[in-house]
Amino acid sequence: MKPVVTENIGRRVWTNAFSHAVFFRISILIACFSCLGGCAGWNYKPANPDNICTIFGENEYWYKTAEKAFARWRIPIPVLMAIMYQESKYQSDAKPPRTTCLFFFPGPRPSSAYGYSQALDGTWKKYKQETGNWGADRDDFGDAIDFIGWYCLKSHQQCKIAVNDAYNMYLAYHEGQNGFLRKTHQKKNNLKATARGVKQKAAIYASQLASCEKRLKERCRCCLWPF
Repeated sequence: MKPVVTENIGRRVWTNAFSHAVFFRISILIACFSCLGGCAGWNYKPANPDNICTIFGENEYWYKTAEKAFARWRIPIPVLMAIMYQESKYQSDAKPPRTTCLFFFPGPRPSSAYGYSQALDGTWKKYKQETGNWGADRDDFGDAIDFIGWYCLKSHQQCKIAVNDAYNMYLAYHEGQNGFLRKTHQKKNNLKATARGVKQKAAIYASQLASCEKRLKERCRCCLWPF
């Protein structure tokens, strides 16, 4: 009888150990899916677009892709985000308002600008060709912020604009590098006022990010190593 008792005890010990291992792994999986749910960028619009800590705190995917764009193009995250805010207010499917025909009927849109970055069809095509990011979409935050970084680096290289100069970066973004060099913005007072707003927004974002970036880096570090 002793061998049977020993065998039963061994089976119970093994069963309990297996149950605990399964429970542990399921708990890790649930935690990771919860984390990924908070990190997802689909259909997300910030509840408080004036606070970059709140924006990235609500959506880790946005922070990670913004950080990736900074690492790739060396344009500060506050500058990238301030330009995007001005262009689309973080609306993924933003388009320029239609013109009107005969003071009433809706007419064509003034440009092909679309998405978070309001990139034009031709400029977006050039971005995909130069970066090899053929699957990029203008309504995807990660692709859009990478595009802004790519474009701003060109402004830095061609127009000698400092990477943290949000004012002139926005003017070049709006007018194009050639237009900026021709100073087409000089007589556009409304545009210059908008650029000052972008500069102010970037400064606010920079101050906010300095207070929370360490915390953001430590969040949402899911790992599937038990599997």
